Amino acid sequence: MLKFIKGNLENIDGVEIYPMISLLIFFIFFTALFWWVFTAKKAHIEEVSNIPLADDTINTNEPLL
Repeated sequence: MLKFIKGNLENIDGVEIYPMISLLIFFIFFTALFWWVFTAKKAHIEEVSNIPLADDTINTNEPLL
């Protein structure tokens, strides 16, 4: 199975750059995410973490009794 994929990829000029680009995107994304997590304000984190527990809205799909 791998020899079919490898054989096709060997015929493409410049294909060796794609794994490096994907690794770079992966590294930049998780570095930025790591930076955001440690620099986020505690008040914002607490506000966002309480969203699932808030009962501010009325669900219009349920029938009223």
